[in-house]
Amino acid sequence: MVWGFALALGTVNALDAPIRQAFVSELVPREQLTNAVGLNSASFNGARLLGPAVAGVLIASISTGWVFLINAASFAAVLLSLRAIRVSQLVAKPRIARAKGQIRDGFRYVKDRPDLLVVFAMVFVIGTFGLNFPIFTSTMASVSFGVDASGFGLLSSCIAVGSLAGALLAARREVPRLRVLVLSAAAFGATCAIAAVMPTYWTFAAVLVTVGLSSITLMTTANSTVQLGTTPEMRGRVMALYMAVFTGGTPLGAPVVGWVADTAGPRWAIGVAAAAGFVAAGVALVWLVRSQHLRVHRVPARRFRFTVDHDGTPAAARAREVAAAALAGDEAVARRAS
Repeated sequence: MVWGFALALGTVNALDAPIRQAFVSELVPREQLTNAVGLNSASFNGARLLGPAVAGVLIASISTGWVFLINAASFAAVLLSLRAIRVSQLVAKPRIARAKGQIRDGFRYVKDRPDLLVVFAMVFVIGTFGLNFPIFTSTMASVSFGVDASGFGLLSSCIAVGSLAGALLAARREVPRLRVLVLSAAAFGATCAIAAVMPTYWTFAAVLVTVGLSSITLMTTANSTVQLGTTPEMRGRVMALYMAVFTGGTPLGAPVVGWVADTAGPRWAIGVAAAAGFVAAGVALVWLVRSQHLRVHRVPARRFRFTVDHDGTPAAARAREVAAAALAGDEAVARRAS
């Protein structure tokens, strides 16, 4: 029965997640989309801080079944929130008529956008091998440090604290930048590597805050980059592919990471996450150097400046025009460029 309900929940989420992601762009003006994505992540991770603690107290008091029912009843607040939306103030998007081949068009659109493919590749690597926090924290808590369930819960809260801070910082940025994406991926790899060698429970818990911060910075920047760089009529299909790439890799990577934790120990499992962060950053850097001609220049005061000479190929030019049009709010130009 649990497996059946899990399958049903996964099916519903496969429909719900891309719809919610695409709907953010209709709730706020385009120039505030990055802030909205960041605040959405902040609310989500704020709930991660409070939810497990409240659920734990309730389970101990009234049993698990009642907590499931309370969770179901809480969706009344979601329905009331949707009912309260002022439809007249939504940012209008063109309605696409049903036609054959629309799913193929979504795949074709992404295939012709190398900038989106790079983001998808980064998200897939991180989502598959890096974001397996329940495996890392549970095995480290029980095997390496010998703490009980409360100790494990504290480790999860440390990740959530960092995630909340990262989401609030992301909400301050007006536009997503590729350098933030690269640096956050590298930071995720570095913080996971540091966490893997922490000798005590408390030092490990402290580093997990930075792991959460770097991971949520990476994910919110990737999300905003895809949404802002996609034309409105394609955004739903592209976000559906994005969520499939982001969440679809976890069932593939989790058994691998779990096997590493069983055979080599939990610290090596965290090392897999660190490697994923470095690989993701490397993918973006290789693309920048080869396709966008990234260069590093020495400037006065012993500082360095990074410059990009854009690729002159038609596909790259089209990608830049679509992204620029999206940021400027010119949907006609974006549709023509795509």
